[in-house]
Amino acid sequence: MSLIRIKDATDPATWGPAIDEAVNAVGRGELVVLPTDTVYGIGADAFDPRAVQALLDAKGRGRQMPPPVLIPDVRTLDGLATDVPDGVRALAEAFWPGGLTVILRAQPSLAWDLGETNGTVALRMPDHPVALALLRRTGPLAVSSANLTGHPAATTAVEAYRQLGAKVPVVLDGGTSPGGVASTIVDATGDVLRIVRLGALDVATLATVAPVMAPPPPGRPGPAADGAAADGAAATPGAPAP
Repeated sequence: MSLIRIKDATDPATWGPAIDEAVNAVGRGELVVLPTDTVYGIGADAFDPRAVQALLDAKGRGRQMPPPVLIPDVRTLDGLATDVPDGVRALAEAFWPGGLTVILRAQPSLAWDLGETNGTVALRMPDHPVALALLRRTGPLAVSSANLTGHPAATTAVEAYRQLGAKVPVVLDGGTSPGGVASTIVDATGDVLRIVRLGALDVATLATVAPVMAPPPPGRPGPAADGAAADGAAATPGAPAP
């Protein structure tokens, strides 16, 4: 197995060339693999429809499961979403960067195509220095877990490379990602904030900041998230997502 595409990004003092290569790849409409605070992700320019389609193709998935968008700063919220509730702003201020994904109505003026989102977008600010360093250079990235659909999510750069290989020209190696607990997903497209997947943040923790509706008990279907989900997680609770 060739490791030529795997670039060392474990040390902020020396990761500059690796981040540069990843930024250049994104600018060319290519895919990159990056570490996050959950699992490794495969990312593409969120505003390049061909790159997003290449991401879906690399994973072997359809447009009905659009990728979430990772952002570098809380202030990016208003540029990508509309009608952002005060409760979401409070949650973002409290828990970003971190394990919170929020589904919102996308800005209708944005020229992007993430798949069959029904006008929504799932946003998260990851708590990982490599991911944030990249996002600050590239802007918002469509990111899904770095694995083939139906296979385990990668927690190392080598695992991601083994699954995606030549489909990704740059793989940033930030060491082993924590894996385990995925982000909690809150749907903010309705009249109330609804948890559609429990993960890193529990109901009680979220409720200290903003009123949220707990997910339905196991075995009972909850309200469908309108389109965009973190790696399909709103439709499939527990699915890994960066």
